[in-house]
Amino acid sequence: MNALLRGLPLLLVWCAAVVAGGVLHAQTEKPYEPIVGQEGRDVVWVPTPPELVEKMLDMARVTPQDFVMDLGSGDGRNVIAAAKRGARGLGVEFNPDMVQLSRRIAATEGVADKAEFVEGDMYEADISRATVLALFLLPENLNRLAPKFLELRPGTRIVANHFGVDGWDADETGRAEGDCGSWCTALLYIVPAKVAGTWRLPQGELKLEQKFQMVSGTLVARGVSTPIATGRLRGDQITFTVAGTPYTGRVQGDHMHGNVRGNAWSATRAQP
Repeated sequence: MNALLRGLPLLLVWCAAVVAGGVLHAQTEKPYEPIVGQEGRDVVWVPTPPELVEKMLDMARVTPQDFVMDLGSGDGRNVIAAAKRGARGLGVEFNPDMVQLSRRIAATEGVADKAEFVEGDMYEADISRATVLALFLLPENLNRLAPKFLELRPGTRIVANHFGVDGWDADETGRAEGDCGSWCTALLYIVPAKVAGTWRLPQGELKLEQKFQMVSGTLVARGVSTPIATGRLRGDQITFTVAGTPYTGRVQGDHMHGNVRGNAWSATRAQP
């Protein structure tokens, strides 16, 4: 018993040292700070300059009614900037430290109620809620995601930093002003409606082919086949000309309707 009592002061000193060491470690441990160029799962992390973030959101015409998503969201700056405009948004990021950092920044900026961040695989993410995608990805990432983009509701806006989808011409290209370094160009894509196939009109058949938002084909009327020209989609809006006559219209699933020379026209998709 006496030996135990004699050892008690040393035990108390050791316990105090352990507690003090833990407190000191907690006080000196720095918050996570990403390093430009650090490796990620699919891309290295290079942040989009603030000037370009704002330009991208301007081009996408983000409003409080939008739901903005970022895939590979990094420190969350695209979604946070959109939330400051009143939009709601979600960032999907594989690095859990980046996810926590994004949440801290969103809280500091006062938009944690609008900007959500989750850990996940951008290729597996459910993007169906998005009205806007704000992205900084490499072409190989964008190309792999392109089929998912094209399944989004027509009119969904995709705005990208510098890199685009192979074969898909941007609907708009913009350049940020200010100190944006090598990253000053933004590309806007508007998801087109699906119009490829045969459409029946009162005066004949409209046979359309489609590559992203570009449309070609022929109008067959009274046995005469006339190629269409300047065919283009912007979301669910379609324009083309037949023998110099401009057609404008709107695509709603298996139906189109619009105007040609002041007169209404309509078409229904032929079922296979």
